[in-house]
Amino acid sequence: MDDKCIMENILLTTKGVCDLYLHGAIESPTPNVHSSFTTALNDALTMQDGIYKAMSAKGWYPTDAAPQTKLNEVKQKFSQTASTF
Repeated sequence: MDDKCIMENILLTTKGVCDLYLHGAIESPTPNVHSSFTTALNDALTMQDGIYKAMSAKGWYPTDAAPQTKLNEVKQKFSQTASTF
């Protein structure tokens, strides 16, 4: 297993942890439990960001810029949806 594959696995695991902490915070029954999950979520998000930045710096997580027309379509779609609430 090469370094890129290891980093991909770590990133996927960290994203999964973020999802679990998010749901824990949403479903938490008390302020103390909510605070614990929120703190853990923020820590995990910081870790995920660091992993992403390290992978991106090595060219292991390439991203493509979205075309402006697509951005405009999405913006228009959600502005119409938001106005119905």
